Amino acid sequence: QVQLVESGGGSVQPGGSLRLSCAASGSIFRINAMGWYRQGTGGERQRVAAISAGGSTDYADPVKGRFTISRDNAKNTVYLQMDNLKPEDTAVYYCNMELMTRYELRFLDYWGQGTQVTVSS
Repeated sequence: QVQLVESGGGSVQPGGSLRLSCAASGSIFRINAMGWYRQGTGGERQRVAAISAGGSTDYADPVKGRFTISRDNAKNTVYLQMDNLKPEDTAVYYCNMELMTRYELRFLDYWGQGTQVTVSS
């Protein structure tokens, strides 16, 4: 069984910063891509940023230049550094990992439980 546990959400004023973390635990054999998604009230879940196993990154246009995704493979952890936050960044943020367990040797998508980020003055 695999668990993805997120932390680091909260409330911040416009222009502020937050750092999200997502750590995977369990019978993990290999992790491929990692990513962050967000879902605002009444909206669809959309990808914010992704990082490949080799470290290549990709960002959604609204967050380019403000968010930075990184990973620590030794800790099975992905991070999202969010700077210059705007009210429109308010959403529930979910981490996603494409990983293979020791019991099922194929890559499947796993999700964190979500963490609320609120940007408001």
